Amino acid sequence: MINFDSPDFFAYAIFGLILNFMFSIAFGLYLSKNIGIEEMIRSKGEKKQPWWLGISLAIPFAKMAITLYRVTILQFYFLDQGKSHKEYWVYLTSDEY
Repeated sequence: MINFDSPDFFAYAIFGLILNFMFSIAFGLYLSKNIGIEEMIRSKGEKKQPWWLGISLAIPFAKMAITLYRVTILQFYFLDQGKSHKEYWVYLTSDEY
């Protein structure tokens, strides 16, 4: 059973948030290096993020797991099949892909 009053829970939550931001920033830098910031701005769609993505910040390590899932999709579905980083970016940010 999870004890939400425990200092350990808050320590895990804060550590999870810090790791999330580190992974997200690193992944963003990786994409911008391979696509280019100007091209990312031009090709960005208007896709709304799912409602549960914001809630995942409250669960320790959940947002980091989602970021790692996105990295896995990039590697196995896009790069291993000969698609580009830009196609992944369009998939991530557009409804029409």
